[in-house]
Amino acid sequence: MHTSALVLFSGGQDSTTCLAQALSKYERVETIAFDYGQRHKVELESRLNVLREIKSRFPQWASRMGEDHLLDMAVLGQVSDTSLTRDMAFKMESSGLPNTFVPGRNLLFLTLAAALAYRRGLQVLVTGVCETDFSGYPDCRDDTMKAMQLALSLGMDKRFLIETPLMWIDKADTWELAHALGGDTLVELIIEHTHTCYLGDRIHRHAWGYGCGQCPACELRARGHDRYAERRLFATTFQGK
Repeated sequence: MHTSALVLFSGGQDSTTCLAQALSKYERVETIAFDYGQRHKVELESRLNVLREIKSRFPQWASRMGEDHLLDMAVLGQVSDTSLTRDMAFKMESSGLPNTFVPGRNLLFLTLAAALAYRRGLQVLVTGVCETDFSGYPDCRDDTMKAMQLALSLGMDKRFLIETPLMWIDKADTWELAHALGGDTLVELIIEHTHTCYLGDRIHRHAWGYGCGQCPACELRARGHDRYAERRLFATTFQGK
């Protein structure tokens, strides 16, 4: 039986929801993030606020929260020529992938996370990748995660489980999952403190949180929140009748 987990935690909506689920399941949960020269580096500050707020608002989870780790991955930014690591406009490439795709990012993240988990005695790696509402990133696919789980387990001679709670749900469902895990308190925490915007905008406040409102990450988050809000309104109206 698995009792411990390491959550790949960027401080965004998805990883915060994954963290909440891990805290509801496992006795010991640690977090890891990566500084790879991302343009939206503000997420590294936001994630600390999220961790603080979770400990404050959910005392039943606070005792399960272990050490937080931040790894320097500057080399990834050095070898990547993408709109997440360079000052360039967002666009689709001839390959059919958006230029927000950072080749090898999730593969490297999981490899380093597994190495840390090996040393820390953690059994499960939790990541918020998704094949339903995503941008076509090949390193977010279920097949990729299964292959990584096998490779890491064989290569380190330790049986790892890679858990992907969001793999088959869309963004509206992710908001719903957050509500199921922590109610309005967790949803409000996600809106106010998490960061998704690729441009690092923490000035413009929307119903779904802070962001430019124009980048692919903001658009996806906003659409999901709109659908989630519609569902909640319908449910509330139906129950009131």
